[in-house]
Amino acid sequence: MPLPPSLTPDERRAALEKAAVARRIRADVKEQLKTARLTLGELFVRADDDDVLGKLKVVSMLESMPNTGKVKARRLMRDLDISESRRLRGLGPNQRRRLLEHFEPAR
Repeated sequence: MPLPPSLTPDERRAALEKAAVARRIRADVKEQLKTARLTLGELFVRADDDDVLGKLKVVSMLESMPNTGKVKARRLMRDLDISESRRLRGLGPNQRRRLLEHFEPAR
């Protein structure tokens, strides 16, 4: 396995801070999903423009949806033929549509 690139202490500190900011942003978005302050459709729009949100794993996002836990999230991904390693930006248009239909049915 190749060694990671050697970084100066300043570069390492900057990378750690960048990662911490990304984790805080993703945690905040998951909390907004859980409390229904953010819809799945809004998240998809934001993920298209935001690299941090685009890299959020789909399974993690689904686990944050109301009334959806680890088991339901994985079952839904299997039913919709979505790989467990998939990230938001990697979802195809049909996968997005089916997720939206599941969580935001027509009114």
